[in-house]
Formats: sequence, structure tokens, C-alpha cells
Amino acid sequence: MLVLEIALGLLLLALSLLGAVAVRRRGLQAAGGTVELSLRLKRPGHGRGWVNGVGRFVDDELRWYRVFSLSPRPRRVLSRRTLEVVRRRAPSGAEHLALLDGAVVMECRVGDRPVELAMQPSAVTGFLAWLESRPPGATLPV
Repeated sequence: MLVLEIALGLLLLALSLLGAVAVRRRGLQAAGGTVELSLRLKRPGHGRGWVNGVGRFVDDELRWYRVFSLSPRPRRVLSRRTLEVVRRRAPSGAEHLALLDGAVVMECRVGDRPVELAMQPSAVTGFLAWLESRPPGATLPV
């Protein structure tokens, strides 16, 4: 009987966590200006290091949140003033398994630091429009 109670408790805990993640994601998307966006957190090569998330455009920032996280804070914040697109490319090798089907990889730079983003082609258009709408005097992306 004790084993059954523990299993039921663990099941309730797991369902509660999944529910909290779903509510958090819904809250992020309800505010608008969001897009499904994968970000490469590590650069080990061979398609590794990609993490699925939600990008939210807020003024001059792209705030990136992990999909499976309870944190209300973004994991990464990219400033439009320092974000520059180096090139875009199709996923290669094992990246096809890690990224959403049809994703476009945007190789970017934030200052001296390389950053790779992956998004759907329709989101690329919005992303580039957001980048190009920088205030006067800001450097334009390539």
C-alpha cells in the first residue's frame, strides 16, 4: 500500500510540474511578441548544445526562455543594439534531429561572442525586421 501511495504522490508531483511549465509558457505567449526559438547554449559541434525555447521581443531586447523551465526570468537576453547576423544556413548533420523541422539557423554575434539561433522561416522575417528597426545611429546587421 505504501508503494502505491508513493507512486501516486510522484505522479501528482510530475503532473503538477508539467502543468506549471504549461501555465508559464502560456503566460509568456499571452503577452505577444513571442516566437519558437532554439538557442545553442554550448558549442561542442556535431549538432549538440541546442535547447528549445521561446523568444520574446521586448523593446530593444530578445529575451529567450527555456521551454522546460519554471523560471520567470529569461535564460539569455540579447540586445538589439549589439546583435549582428553573420549568416544564415540550413541545419547540418545531427542538427536536423535537435531542431524543429524546416528550421533556419542564424549565426549571429553579440559583441565578440558568437550566438546561434534557430527558428522557422516565417519567424526569420520578423526577426530581421525587428533587427533592422533599430534606432538611428545603430549599426545595421549584415
